[in-house]
Amino acid sequence: MVLLVAAGSPEPVDNAEAVRAARLLWEGRGYAGVETAFVSEAAPDVPAGLDRCRRLGALRIVVLPAVPVDGDTARRARQQAEGWAEAHPGLDVRWAGAHPAESATEPDDGHDLRHHGDAEVRDDGGTLIDLAVNVRAGTPPAWLRERLTAALDGLAGYPDGRAARRAVAARHGRPPEEVLLTAGAAEAFVLLARALGARHPAVVHPQFTEPEAALRDAGHTVDRVLLTAGSGFRLDADAVPARADLVVLGNPTNPTSVLHPAEEIVRLARPGRTLVVDEAFMDAVPGEYESLAARRDVPGLLVLRSLTKTWGLAGLRVGYVLGDRERIAALERAQPLWPVSSPGLAAIEACCGPAARAEAERAAGLIASDRGHLLARLAEFEGVEVAGPALGPFVLMRLPEAAAVRERLRELGFAVRRADTFPGLGPQWLRLAVRDRDTTDRFAVALAKAVAVSS
Repeated sequence: MVLLVAAGSPEPVDNAEAVRAARLLWEGRGYAGVETAFVSEAAPDVPAGLDRCRRLGALRIVVLPAVPVDGDTARRARQQAEGWAEAHPGLDVRWAGAHPAESATEPDDGHDLRHHGDAEVRDDGGTLIDLAVNVRAGTPPAWLRERLTAALDGLAGYPDGRAARRAVAARHGRPPEEVLLTAGAAEAFVLLARALGARHPAVVHPQFTEPEAALRDAGHTVDRVLLTAGSGFRLDADAVPARADLVVLGNPTNPTSVLHPAEEIVRLARPGRTLVVDEAFMDAVPGEYESLAARRDVPGLLVLRSLTKTWGLAGLRVGYVLGDRERIAALERAQPLWPVSSPGLAAIEACCGPAARAEAERAAGLIASDRGHLLARLAEFEGVEVAGPALGPFVLMRLPEAAAVRERLRELGFAVRRADTFPGLGPQWLRLAVRDRDTTDRFAVALAKAVAVSS
């Protein structure tokens, strides 16, 4: 038998074309039968289609991707077919399409979507002064370490996230049903890519690359909306394609440090569209005055938050999603059981309390002051341009021979983040984390030496 696999669509007329093609393929070909399956959006899926072939008596099943099927969809279909075949070793299941490895899951444009700042300080970078990772220095604080240590006494029991969920809800003025706790924002991006059934996702760049990587891994073709240095990397809602039913952007945006006006972001909302705003760095902005985390009047809005940056909990993997009940429920259905550990839940609850919020606000004020000092020191360098105004805990700078400068800085003891891995940026850009004034002054001395050697 043949299982003809199509991409799938919520429109019955589109799926009917695949069924018609299966009928034409069956007639006069001598096959025992030709069944139809869909990768997403419609039933049956590939495993269910293979089950039907087995029930009909097939001993050999050829899985054939329909035309047109893009490489990402074919890759997902093959993965599903291979997984089913491993569970049914008595049947001969064969793939008739090109091997999915022959189709790139990421665009061949030189941007490494999997490169992150921690790569700059791994292995031989462990002894460098870290300006590459945007985690607040000196964290987590002692009181938070004590809360995490106390949580270890409960490791024998399964995590219970109800108290942490209520704490997040109270912190943002929402009911608990509008909160989903996640293993960091990275898990949330995977859930968004796999659970919401988007057909035309769009990602606003330059920004954190993990959302696009997660979408591509899930088989999506992604529209890129590229903001430019000439416009100050400012969001223009009209530049986002009208057909986009899932739009992702950061605020403040990594790596540009640009804080988009909330009302400009709200202009992106429309019926049938999910609007995802990554606010992982919003608590580093004094007053969080452009945050949408408490907004319940924006249709389709999902806001992502993380405890990684302000509280220094990258290794704990804790974050959350805020949004309407229907979308939160859809994401939760796609989530594994107990996604956040007991120490992670303790951290969420602790960091949402009034004392922690007051400490975060003080830290945001200190970051703003330290950032001002960094910007003043960078202004001393001829040919160095800073994107902005920068309002996050990092700055993006452009300078000649940036790649050579970055390597020379490593030799001088400083790790900075290359920025050419972000779509919309090239090799002339580098990203710097904001640090205390003494560190910045020492960095300025090293930068002067690096620029002089490179030029």
